[in-house]
Amino acid sequence: MTATPARLNGLQRGALGVVLAVFALTWIAPQHPFEQGMHSVLTVVGLLWLWSHHRRWPIGDAHFVAICVFMLAHCIAARWLYSYVPYDRWIQTLTGGWSLDQAMGWQRNHFDRLIHFLYGACFAPALREYFRQRWPALSPRQAFALAVAAIMCSSLVYEWLEWAIALTLSPQDAESYNGQQGDIWDAHMDMFLATLGALLAWPRRRGA
Repeated sequence: MTATPARLNGLQRGALGVVLAVFALTWIAPQHPFEQGMHSVLTVVGLLWLWSHHRRWPIGDAHFVAICVFMLAHCIAARWLYSYVPYDRWIQTLTGGWSLDQAMGWQRNHFDRLIHFLYGACFAPALREYFRQRWPALSPRQAFALAVAAIMCSSLVYEWLEWAIALTLSPQDAESYNGQQGDIWDAHMDMFLATLGALLAWPRRRGA
């Protein structure tokens, strides 16, 4: 633990500023204010955690920016309740008509899958570094294993929380909030993708 609280450097302030700007923009004329607000609670909690955690356990620039990338994607997902992010329309606009959904044969909106994958990929490196700071005796492999386990456990707890919240809502509101899109294995796939993202974040540099 550092003797004095660490401060954000220029790059970190810039990354955090971009997230805050996009967060504000996504709240202009919200289409689903109640559901977006429920999802946005996680964004606010995450940003507060990032700031307070960095003060006590400094996060490297690359890891800090990676977490901000996840927060940015989460802001966009919350705006369109995950299930309605028009990513395929954006791709068609940029490419002159090419459709990712058609090319992949997808029948559902997969932006929520991307969010869960990014959760694992963007948080695992920072968690690994945190465990090495907290317990210096850990080897890189041991710290990485703990980071993957933390991603898996937190993904499970999130799915439990999502399920518990859905029980308090009407069937229609629960479907809008959960974004299962008729997939009975949605929670399983979400947890798997978060784990896969974490596993793929294994550092390639020897001795890292």
